[in-house]
Amino acid sequence: MARHSREALESLRVIPLFSAVGDEDLERVADHLIERRFPKHKTIVEEGLPGDYMYVIREGRVQVSKLSDDGREKILEFLDAGDFFGEMSLLDDAPRSATVRALSDTRILALSRTDFLNVMRRSPDVAMAVVQELTRRLRDTDEQASSLSFQRVKQRTQGLLQRLAKDETGLEGRRITPVLTHQQIADMIGTSRETVTRALKGLKQQGWLEQEGKRYVVPVED
Repeated sequence: MARHSREALESLRVIPLFSAVGDEDLERVADHLIERRFPKHKTIVEEGLPGDYMYVIREGRVQVSKLSDDGREKILEFLDAGDFFGEMSLLDDAPRSATVRALSDTRILALSRTDFLNVMRRSPDVAMAVVQELTRRLRDTDEQASSLSFQRVKQRTQGLLQRLAKDETGLEGRRITPVLTHQQIADMIGTSRETVTRALKGLKQQGWLEQEGKRYVVPVED
């Protein structure tokens, strides 16, 4: 296997999407990956345009957003190394459903629609892995929709921070979010920045939330 393919293979091994895929099928995926680099603030995919690649983040961080009916940008998600995006357009050949922009210098591995479908046809493990990941994302979307409809802002804020927070060394029993502004949180839960500021203040007063710079420390909940 070529050097770039070996590196791609090692990248794929640590990605949850491919954790249950065998070595032979994983090598088949790695052989088709193309490395691309995007500087900070560069748009990687744009909502409404045709999509012919899916992407795996090797290094960096991206923001996923979508325009609302009134033309405002709504942040949907932040993705980091090991995450992937762009797969929906490869499955249904529809235009991109969201815009993805690099928040830092980002290095990604791209897989074309033709290669993606060929790999899925030849590898039941890869096909099942994709189905499971899409199912998980659909559940997350349903939960977010339910949250917007039935929970108050403070509860929605708690749910968002819990979803974004990740384990970090030295934070036993707690997890920490990536850097977030009040406006970004407001965009993601569908409310105003001022309302989010009040909600965060209330969560801190309750002792549920701590803040380190622009990152938030939350307890690990069962």
